Amino acid sequence: MMPMNQQDFKNKLAQHESAIQSALDSILTLTPQTGETTRPRSLIEAMRHGALNGGKRLRPILMLETAALFDAQNEGIMQAACALECVHCYSLIHDDLPAMDDDDLRRGKPTVHKAYNEAEAILAGDALLTLAFDLMAQDITHKSAEVRINLVRGLAQASGLGGMAGGQSLDLSLSGNDINPDDVVQMQTMKTGALIRYACEAGAIIANASNEDQQRLRKFGEIMGLAFQLKDDLLDQTSDAKTLGKAVQKDADKGKATFIRLQGMEDTQSQAHALLEKGKGLLQPFGEKADMLLAIAQYIIERKQ
Repeated sequence: MMPMNQQDFKNKLAQHESAIQSALDSILTLTPQTGETTRPRSLIEAMRHGALNGGKRLRPILMLETAALFDAQNEGIMQAACALECVHCYSLIHDDLPAMDDDDLRRGKPTVHKAYNEAEAILAGDALLTLAFDLMAQDITHKSAEVRINLVRGLAQASGLGGMAGGQSLDLSLSGNDINPDDVVQMQTMKTGALIRYACEAGAIIANASNEDQQRLRKFGEIMGLAFQLKDDLLDQTSDAKTLGKAVQKDADKGKATFIRLQGMEDTQSQAHALLEKGKGLLQPFGEKADMLLAIAQYIIERKQ
């Protein structure tokens, strides 16, 4: 595999972001869908504020690109990618609430509970989460009901008790001076890594890849999820609120468990690069088809925000 030209990478990333933004925009409308009674304007506006307010779209892009490894590109895969992004956006809305991280800024703009109110923010998150499963279960996502069931079940596991929600619960409980590094890895594997892992595995599932390839991409996703969190911890210490679009150094101020706190900046940076090398190894069998995924992996540990 050859390194992807940076301009080509930026162009492809921009194309994906635009397509995902357009698809989400068409999904989050006032028009009721089959089975719905009505869509309250205030709720749709809060959902749109949380879902269409920029963002890297990393998780849906990973799903699209892993599916592309097997030459699978259609509107069903885009719908599945949007379902995944709805779950991610719900998690951000709820994470920002006063009862959780209590943040005023997200992507450089007021968080949903600041732009609207706490009750509307809770409902917006709830509605995005449940909409995700509606989208994933629709016939358009995949002609095979078995594939759709696997996608739905995988998304539920990645986002729920043993995944993202459980990881957030562990995060709230991990503080103080006596923190086990293994507990931090477990927490971050669930809180941040589960949806990134799912994005890669789901792309292979929806493309009808072999079980071996599904497991290979699941492992790649696990590695990239941990690398993403390592970089997040580094950025929280080295960047600023204007660049990141959100408050910085809040975890350190609260004494929360971070990789920086446990092992320092130099070791954290070194570990992120080691994970990148592991990710590269997993992509080797796919040759040039994996160039974009390789570039995304590189971007994860070199990004500025």
